[in-house]
Amino acid sequence: MTTLTESLAEIAQRTRQAAQGLAPQTAAAKNAALEAMAQALEAAAPDILAANQRDCALAQEQGIPSALFARLKLSQTKLEAAIAGVRSVAALPDPVGTVQLHRQLDQGLVLKRISAPLGVLGVIFEARPDAVMQIASLAIKSGNGVILKGGQEATHSCRALVSAIHQGLGATEISPEVVALLTSREETRALLGMDQAVNLIIPRGSNSFVRFIQENTRIPVLGHADGICHLYVDAAADLEKAIPITVDSKTQYPAACNAIETLLVHAAIAAQVLPQIHEALQKAGVVLKGDAATQAIIPVESATEEDWSTEYSDLILAVRVVDSLEAAIAHINTYGSGHTDAIVTEDRAAATQFMNQVDAAGVFHNCSTRFADGFRYGFGAEVGISTQRLPPRGPVGLEGIVTYKYQLEGQGQIVASYSGENAKAFLHQDLPIS
Repeated sequence: MTTLTESLAEIAQRTRQAAQGLAPQTAAAKNAALEAMAQALEAAAPDILAANQRDCALAQEQGIPSALFARLKLSQTKLEAAIAGVRSVAALPDPVGTVQLHRQLDQGLVLKRISAPLGVLGVIFEARPDAVMQIASLAIKSGNGVILKGGQEATHSCRALVSAIHQGLGATEISPEVVALLTSREETRALLGMDQAVNLIIPRGSNSFVRFIQENTRIPVLGHADGICHLYVDAAADLEKAIPITVDSKTQYPAACNAIETLLVHAAIAAQVLPQIHEALQKAGVVLKGDAATQAIIPVESATEEDWSTEYSDLILAVRVVDSLEAAIAHINTYGSGHTDAIVTEDRAAATQFMNQVDAAGVFHNCSTRFADGFRYGFGAEVGISTQRLPPRGPVGLEGIVTYKYQLEGQGQIVASYSGENAKAFLHQDLPIS
């Protein structure tokens, strides 16, 4: 009898073999495959949306949380945007085979550092069927194979999407087996144990979900556990900017990890700006929770210590009045998750201090935190967002899923010639990078 681990090992092996065939493909071949994939997704759109509607209906019957449902639902507009993302990845420069370093160590001894695929990515996500298209396109462009494991709530959507992707790739030079799909919970555990076959795990979901992944695998993990983002309205803020930025950062897509969860307002302008922000957010259906200073200005629920470290992923916002820029920075560095934080101010020195001292992957000035996104950054799409301090950090596009190798070309040189009394000296001369 074939065990789950054996079956998954076979899938991983096929994916790895397909990735090895993908790695040397030309940019033109990969771009043609992405265009074929986009066309197949467009042709399959009615089936994909029907499958998603089935998932959504089942999820509602089971009482899925509203934030997760928002990520699960795949509208026509959302599908079209994801397909446009596939094409935008095709338009990006090929990240593989780039010479990063070209150095002559000695006459006839030339070193190159060249970008190369990682190998096989394991991507595990809750809901988010659009992640299938984003990640598959980035994997193909970067020469990697990918094993996708969607949440149970998105099973029908993921199957329909991967079926279309396989159909599109089937008419190209690239094997459809570079993209594999797992569908059972048991496979998640098994995948996390495949450190000999999978080179990187990318989780996308709730903080508890990401932490579970991080704590149950020896495979390197790229991701973030929390999205506790802040907006600080400084004493020198332009209120005509501050109010729409606040509303957009909270309400444009409240389930997103880059939506703000806490609003900080300088005490010098709190009495002026909070009533206006309160009115604007109430119109958008946002429930506010505030500290004592906030409650003295606007009628809101009381915020507790727990609220400062809560990712609501919903139309709820914690509000705190602070006495200074330094107090705002201290609050963010205490309670933030290192994702994205923003300041609204016309004081350039204050903005510079905020952006230098806030410890986050994204620090913004006078704009919405919702811009923290691979597609909006021009990456085509993203495999996820990383809040770790080591790179890659922030929205991770193609550059985060390639590595590099050193290639050394010689003419019979040996190390012994460069040691001892009559040792030759290295030239270490940098050569042009073409």
